[in-house]
Amino acid sequence: MTTASPPHAASTPRTTYRQVLAEPRFRLLFLTRMLGVTADSLRITTFSALVFAGTGSALLSALAFGAGFLPQLFGSLLLGSLADRLPPRALIAGGYLLEGVAAALLALVRMPIVAGLALVSLVALATPVFSGASGQLVARWLKGDAYVLGRSLNNMASGGAQLFGLTLGGAAVAAVGPHAALVTGAALHLLCAAAVRLRLPRLAPTPAEGDPSGGGAMRDSLRGAGALLGHRSVRRLLFAQWLPSAFVAGAEGLIVAYSGSHGFPSGTYAVLMACLPVGMLVGDLVVGRWLRPTTRERMVVPLIVLMGLPLVGFAGDPGRPLSVVLLLLAGCGFANGLGLQREFLAALPEQGQGQAFGLLGSGNMTLQGLGPVCVGAFAAVSGTGGAMALAGLGALLTAAWILSWRRV
Repeated sequence: MTTASPPHAASTPRTTYRQVLAEPRFRLLFLTRMLGVTADSLRITTFSALVFAGTGSALLSALAFGAGFLPQLFGSLLLGSLADRLPPRALIAGGYLLEGVAAALLALVRMPIVAGLALVSLVALATPVFSGASGQLVARWLKGDAYVLGRSLNNMASGGAQLFGLTLGGAAVAAVGPHAALVTGAALHLLCAAAVRLRLPRLAPTPAEGDPSGGGAMRDSLRGAGALLGHRSVRRLLFAQWLPSAFVAGAEGLIVAYSGSHGFPSGTYAVLMACLPVGMLVGDLVVGRWLRPTTRERMVVPLIVLMGLPLVGFAGDPGRPLSVVLLLLAGCGFANGLGLQREFLAALPEQGQGQAFGLLGSGNMTLQGLGPVCVGAFAAVSGTGGAMALAGLGALLTAAWILSWRRV
């Protein structure tokens, strides 16, 4: 089956980032998202450090780090339909409020580690509902190329804010201690909740059939997720966005081990880990700002190749300078997602778009969490460089698969 470009792709005018940010409702969502991702990263880093300090267990510390990601897919499957059935302003503000309350409880209430992990997991379970509502509003307010650049801005905000939040988390723990750092994260989330509640207009949910409460919501969510995954075009476009980043995340998870096993100076791993998000920011900016919509759509497969091919170079155990260049290039390839956004939106049904955006985000987070585990399993056999190269090969095979069914 051949999937065509979205209708009228050739006639879609190119938009600028300034025009997208001129939309005040999107600008509010964009700014609160930046602040919220910073607060999330601060909480993740701090809670992980707090667990390690209290238990000395690397396993529990890793679980604390991943507890905010892995449950999201289950939340999308079980609760995703609520993103289309409840008022979006209440959902988004409620999501930030829930995040803030959870961070405050972790900071101020002495609880067993298991209870803290359960609390973070419960918040993650509800996250796809809030993010799905936000994604639906972006699609409602921004049309054509403006929608693609809106997604690009959100990607850049997430990458930059995550990098800043992780750095801020380490500095805050060292300066004021983990509990005060968690309180800071809680305050940032509460600020986002207040801004959304006071500044975002009140909007009605998308008209849909079904009961938004109780078992009806779970039943409708499972039915909606099944319908999305059962639609061949939607399923292909979901995996086209999930798989490349999952393979790169698998390689990213081995950077610390690669740096250590090759005798790089202390702190080199931090520089190498920063290369991927920096490359992602550069790639999104260049592709979003200077390429026309149809050119972006033609560049999807080449950009996925750009993600994978530099990672294959780690099979030759490159030194520090070349490793930096390879990781920067791989990060630039993340811009491939911009060429899939209009096609993905065009493939979605009119109803249930909020659940679709929640499923897209939660599936991405879950597979990025599983990627390091799967790729890391090969490191004992092939070495860290070989395992990273294997992840790059996976991205290249994904590019070949997409090329087999996608013609633009």
